[in-house]
Amino acid sequence: MAPFVLPHRLLGDGPHRVFAVHGWLADRDAYAPVLPDLDLGSFTYAVVDLRGYGEAKDAHGAYTTREAAGDLLALADRLGWDRFSLVGHSMGGSVAQRVLAAAPGRVRRLVGVSPVPSEGLPMPPEQWELFAGAAERPENRRIIIDLTTGGARPDAWLDRMVRRSLERSDPKAVRAWLDSWAGEDFHAEVDGLGVPALAVTGALDPALGADLMRRSWLGRYPNGLLTELPRAGHYAMDETPLELVRTVEDFLRADGPA
Repeated sequence: MAPFVLPHRLLGDGPHRVFAVHGWLADRDAYAPVLPDLDLGSFTYAVVDLRGYGEAKDAHGAYTTREAAGDLLALADRLGWDRFSLVGHSMGGSVAQRVLAAAPGRVRRLVGVSPVPSEGLPMPPEQWELFAGAAERPENRRIIIDLTTGGARPDAWLDRMVRRSLERSDPKAVRAWLDSWAGEDFHAEVDGLGVPALAVTGALDPALGADLMRRSWLGRYPNGLLTELPRAGHYAMDETPLELVRTVEDFLRADGPA
């Protein structure tokens, strides 16, 4: 049987190679708002669909962050990328940290955009019920997106986000992914690793905000940094795309030439 290849879109021809990994309620189109303004002369981006999403919507798998890390490393080998950086949004931030745990020598720089910590994200019962029900219930997805953007976004935007989420994800995969990113604690595998690691949070996000990153991300990575975007919530790619591009690419560029 041929190995599974993560569907992906390549952009740019720069020497610094970067994987962009989406979050729980979106496929790789989550990055669409930032793509027109990326520095494609300095960077080459591979924007991927994880199993259960987008072009990989029908792909079977365990739907775990560990499996996804293996998929990304296999794609890196296929692309001939010996070293690369990673940008991961939310659940994708957990996946990116799993890649670091598996192959620390291959990761140049790590960026988490509202990233799930390597400790996972324990939830009280009511919150867990809301998230677990989001696999099958559009209204749960809408509540989650609204809450994590501070209740400040237009109804039409919320409706569009939910519609895209439903169209581009498999409900069974969404439910299985939750158990992995929320329930698994692998912090011992990344604790103390010296990779430069930036967490970007949104001030309007009550779930994965700056306070949590100070207790988790900055406690794990000796070369960790934290930036809070004052006008963003959980979906900075949509909410503040230019601020996000500038913040992320300035951090990646600080690595110097390839």
